[in-house]
Amino acid sequence: MIAKKNYAEKALMKKTLAMHEESTSRRKVDDDVHDGAVPAYLLDRENTTRAKILSNSIKQKRKEKAGKWEVPLPKVRPVAEDEMFKVIRSGKRKTKQWKRMVTKATFVGTRFYKKTSQCTFNLEIIAVKKNPNGPTYTSLGVITKGTIIEVNVSELGLVTPAGKVVWGKYAQVTNNPENDGCINAVLLV
Repeated sequence: MIAKKNYAEKALMKKTLAMHEESTSRRKVDDDVHDGAVPAYLLDRENTTRAKILSNSIKQKRKEKAGKWEVPLPKVRPVAEDEMFKVIRSGKRKTKQWKRMVTKATFVGTRFYKKTSQCTFNLEIIAVKKNPNGPTYTSLGVITKGTIIEVNVSELGLVTPAGKVVWGKYAQVTNNPENDGCINAVLLV
């Protein structure tokens, strides 16, 4: 019984000594804090850094490479090969049938087409980027409904967040050019 009492007193003494040591160790002198001081972890929060702009532009380039555009026409009717190409008979007796002629609207360059007058923006086509009907039609420059084309937007005066002028932008064709005789497209964001 006496041993228990001594043990309890000893434990209480150790606790009080530990509390006094903690109270003395916690009382360190703090440096004077200025009125407009900001913690180190909040220094970069207010202004946009070059690293953020760079990472955004890298993300944009990755999206373009992956083909993840937000297109206005997600579902496009596939075009059959018979509808896209017409068989040309050649040779003296017209028996050879190995030549094909494209029956759809195609992009061939600035020298061959006449500019239309009625439009919101009359932009020059730079290239055909992706035809939803396949890589063959993309390489031939065939323009059908849903085709992604690159247009020259330097006249619009668009600027990137970094301050560079945007020269080319992607657009998706919204009409059937072979029926209308002109190409209507929506600029992609």
